[in-house]
Amino acid sequence: MMRIANLASAVLMTAAAILPAWQAQAADYAVGSYVQDSGICAHRSVLGAITDRFSYQVRNVPNLPDVGIVDFYNVRETRYLPEIEYRPIARRYCSAVVRLSDGQDRPVWYLIEYGQGFAGLGDNVEFCVSGFDRWHVYNGNCRVLY
Repeated sequence: MMRIANLASAVLMTAAAILPAWQAQAADYAVGSYVQDSGICAHRSVLGAITDRFSYQVRNVPNLPDVGIVDFYNVRETRYLPEIEYRPIARRYCSAVVRLSDGQDRPVWYLIEYGQGFAGLGDNVEFCVSGFDRWHVYNGNCRVLY
């Protein structure tokens, strides 16, 4: 029974990533008034994943300030690498500015990998908020995700 629930959850998450973005409702993650891209980079499922994983990161990585993402501004696509023979995974690179709960604005870079979600269902989102990559996973100043 648990497998069916997990599969249903994965299918719903995939559908949410594929369906077109609708305007944000009251409880949805909102995108600031300076949005330049209305495509997948600004989709609420992508921004919601970044917000949730950032919250987990600041709670579980030592010596990071206890802040959260309040809003996204200047959302835009910076690069798209389509799927081709020697590069079988399509990737979309995006950037934005996030407003944190302490009032600071910080750049964020993120990558959407198509078909790389859990067990190959859905998409994977990797992100880096400037100043919060304590272990340099994405190289200095998030360079891997530019």
